[in-house]
Amino acid sequence: MQDQENQPSQNPEVEQAEEQTTPAEAPAMSDLEAQLTATEAKLAEMHDAFMRAKAEGENIRRRAQEDVAKAHKFAVESFAEAMVPVKDSLEMALKVDNPTLESLKEGVEMTLKQLNSAFERNRLIEVMPAAGEKLDPNKHQAVAMVPAEQEANTVVTVLQKGYMIADRLLRPAIVTAAQPK
Repeated sequence: MQDQENQPSQNPEVEQAEEQTTPAEAPAMSDLEAQLTATEAKLAEMHDAFMRAKAEGENIRRRAQEDVAKAHKFAVESFAEAMVPVKDSLEMALKVDNPTLESLKEGVEMTLKQLNSAFERNRLIEVMPAAGEKLDPNKHQAVAMVPAEQEANTVVTVLQKGYMIADRLLRPAIVTAAQPK
C-alpha cells in the first residue's frame, strides 16, 4: 500500500486539472513580479531621495554651526573698528612734548566725540535717568535710599551712568533713590 502512495498518480483528471491551473497562474505571477520590480525601483528611488535630503540637512546644520562660530569669533569686529581711532587719538595726545591745558582739554573733547560716535554706531546707549524719574529696577540700581522732597522710589542722584546694547542692559545706572516719607 505504501508503494501505491509513493507512486505518481495515474488519474488523468487530476493531471488535467493541474495543467489547467498552471497556465492561468502564470500571467498572475508575471504581474506580481512586475509589481515587485516596480516597487523595488520606487523603494530605491525613495531611499536615494531620503539619503540626499539627509545629507542636505547635515550640510545645512554644519554651515549654520560654522556661521554661529564665525559670528561669535568676529562679534566685536565692528566695535573694535570704531574704537581704533579713539586709541590712536589717545596715543597721539601722549606724544605731544609740551601740552598745554587748553590743548589737552581740546584733545580729550575730540576723543570723547569719537568715543560717543563709536557707541552710537554700535547701538551702545547711555542710561542716564533724570532726577525725579521713577526708579526702574530693569535699568537702575539703587545703592542708597536718601531723604528727599520728591516722591518715594524716584531717582535723586546718578552716581554712575548705565549702558544698554540695543535692548539688553550692559550695566545698570547706579543711583540713589528717595526714601518713603
